[in-house]
Amino acid sequence: MKNYLLVLALLAFVSCATKNNYKLIDEASFKGNIDDKEVKLFTLKNENGISTQITNYGGRVVNLWIPDREGNYEDIVLGYETLDGYLKSNEIYYGALIGRYGNRLSQGKFNLGESNYTLATNNNENHLHGGIKGFNNVVWDAEQTNTQSLTLSYMSKNMEEGYPGNLMVEVIYNLTDNDELKIEYKAYTDESTVINLTHHSFFNLHGAGKGSINDHQLFIDADFYTPVDEGLIPTGKIAPVTDTPMDFTQATAIGKRVNRDFEQLKFGLGYDHNWVLNPSNDKIRLAARITEPVSGRLMEVYTNEPGLQFYGGNFLDGKDVGKYGLSYKHRTAFCLEAQHFPDSPNQPKFPSTELNPGEEYYSVCIYKFMIEK
Repeated sequence: MKNYLLVLALLAFVSCATKNNYKLIDEASFKGNIDDKEVKLFTLKNENGISTQITNYGGRVVNLWIPDREGNYEDIVLGYETLDGYLKSNEIYYGALIGRYGNRLSQGKFNLGESNYTLATNNNENHLHGGIKGFNNVVWDAEQTNTQSLTLSYMSKNMEEGYPGNLMVEVIYNLTDNDELKIEYKAYTDESTVINLTHHSFFNLHGAGKGSINDHQLFIDADFYTPVDEGLIPTGKIAPVTDTPMDFTQATAIGKRVNRDFEQLKFGLGYDHNWVLNPSNDKIRLAARITEPVSGRLMEVYTNEPGLQFYGGNFLDGKDVGKYGLSYKHRTAFCLEAQHFPDSPNQPKFPSTELNPGEEYYSVCIYKFMIEK
């Protein structure tokens, strides 16, 4: 049984202030106005020295500083040091809140009750991550309640991007003293709608822009996944991972099988799939664990969601130069997005994403950081 040491315990013997070898972004770099709303940058810190900065433009996690086993910090999420960087980026989802519907909806259409809805299509013929102006591209109302918590809220109006109902959304970020970045989502609607909120940080446990993630060891607690067609839309089947490159039930290097002659990997140019998390008696359960052997950084993902999208940075191409002047090249980041399944409104066998008046939507994703000895 591997012995894991919490960052809290690590810092007990590397408490020297010089170990906090990072510099936070000047909040003035994110001052601006979009759609007559003020953009700001907020800083959260916990008692162990971990820090993150989040902007209310798209609810983006701009940086996240995590120590290695020697106490040296790296920023482990891709992004930019200025608001202008995000506005000009080729990759519009770095660190962002995703909604109203995370992942893809086939042909940008779905039926709800007796009504048919047509959404914006922004991924070839399909709808992706909320459309042309999803939640990643709006300015949220923000309230920083203390040094470790930030609350964002947004009213998505009826028929925004084609979705029915006025949807009131609240998202709470909490950087806990257990070294967790906890993200809670709540939403209410005045008309039946569909919703699937998620978080889209691009992680690299070496440090953002500092090499391939193919050496990261990944475990996903899922015996099944949802195969896709060439447009990355689920076929409706739920397939076993056994004897396929999709099997991460034992910790495996991401790059070990990514180039195998396997149809699903060809469709996604690598990993870009939804895993069906195994049933659990816990309301919030472990979904995945990923480690980077050299630094010892370890991240666990906990959620109440039924699915987890694992994306291996297949479409990064080095054109984006991000923080610290580093370019973001092919497979230099991964995403682990807790979610309901892609295209669920069009797949009757998938868990429902319908939200009705009088109901509360609640989703939680926790990224917990530790050190592997």
